Amino acid sequence: MTDLHLSLDRSAGRLAAQIAAGFRAAVRSGRLTAGTRLPSSRDLARDLDVSRGVVVTAYEQLTAEGFLIARRGDGTRIAPLARPDGEPAPPPRPGAPPRPAAPPPPPSYDLLPGRPDLSAFPRERWIAAARAALRTLPHDAFAYPDPGGVAELRAGLAGYLGRVRAAHADPDRVVIMNGVAHGLSALLALLSATGHRAIAVEDPTSARQLPMMESTGLRLARIPVDEEGLDVAALTRSGARAVLVTPAHQYPTGVVLSAARRAALIAWARDVDGLVLEDDYDAEFRYDRDPVGCLQGVDPDRVVLLGSVSKSLAPALRLGWAVAPPSVAARLRGHRAGTDLGGPVLEQYALAEFIAGGGYDRHLRTMRRRYRARRDALARALDAHVPDARVHGVSAGIHLYVELPPGRDEDQVVARAARAGVAVAGARSMWSAGRAASAPPALVLGYAGLGETRLVKAAELLGQAITPGADG
Repeated sequence: MTDLHLSLDRSAGRLAAQIAAGFRAAVRSGRLTAGTRLPSSRDLARDLDVSRGVVVTAYEQLTAEGFLIARRGDGTRIAPLARPDGEPAPPPRPGAPPRPAAPPPPPSYDLLPGRPDLSAFPRERWIAAARAALRTLPHDAFAYPDPGGVAELRAGLAGYLGRVRAAHADPDRVVIMNGVAHGLSALLALLSATGHRAIAVEDPTSARQLPMMESTGLRLARIPVDEEGLDVAALTRSGARAVLVTPAHQYPTGVVLSAARRAALIAWARDVDGLVLEDDYDAEFRYDRDPVGCLQGVDPDRVVLLGSVSKSLAPALRLGWAVAPPSVAARLRGHRAGTDLGGPVLEQYALAEFIAGGGYDRHLRTMRRRYRARRDALARALDAHVPDARVHGVSAGIHLYVELPPGRDEDQVVARAARAGVAVAGARSMWSAGRAASAPPALVLGYAGLGETRLVKAAELLGQAITPGADG
């Protein structure tokens, strides 16, 4: 019989847990190997001077976890699948799915777009807001929620969006969603159910949302974007009666929808009895002037305003909203009631308290200063190290659209940058197939997560990837 070398600290109590931990450690270190027969519970109890029930409890726990296997007539053994740490896994069975590859190490300089500075999440203020909300919550607040969202948050957002984004918002128009993507997918389902067959989207646009949009069965009509934003004349020719736009700061080009195009877009919606889905992307972060008010404030019965705290606070909160015409808001609430019974409420109460107490405004002021300094640092460094590159768009948001110098190969630049430790995204996948071939090669660079010094170094390495040998 194998000498188990199990030691117990009787003063610490929980003897069964100590025995189980000792067996796990012996398996992981390789001292006990698969197939090793263990003493009976009675024999081990006698050797350790504990009750038999303690050993039985430990054996049952280890069996449930897969470390042990017990068979009548064969006793208790180390399970065949148990193996030491670091030992290679057995080869897969024929027909078994492949094991996922180990994730690559993170890049030294992550310039991929779409992520805010997660280290800046206001933990202490958020905790204070959550505690303040919990102290006053009635017991009924822990029941199934209003599918449209917590009333306090809808009222707080209506006031905030009216004050900051010039939205025409009242609580009955606000529906809380799990981010913009959730709101968009729900709206597309409603459009499909009411006879729409197409949804117009900007060209270029975020490649991440295209598969979700295509899965709804709606035809995607790609509408060109130029220096004034969405081409409304092309939208009119598309035959679509619904369009998704990012007028405050177009993703990825960074342009702002011009005044003339804004007027033309609203006129289009009225002429075709259409609906504008306004993704208020990055609207909180305009650095050279106050941001232009949202389209929804111009025609609240033709525009649905979609927003979230994913870029202003953190994507993990999964808190967003749709400010919609009353009939659309009612259908959104019905959609939530019929699909997921509404969202988690504690985070909604915390955000409502955060807004009401002024914490959200203070956080946004801090992040505007920080992001502006980082954008300026990256833009200056790119000008120094890649003078032939062209930065597009206004001073806003948390990304840059950088057109590469003529003759550069976008894929090669991305690959060389990755080898130098700089993660960047190429822009080609964001264009439609028809326009990608003629679009100049470009990169979309996110700068929110790196300080100015590291951004300057990243730009230097990126310059070497764009023009090998240029810096020595």
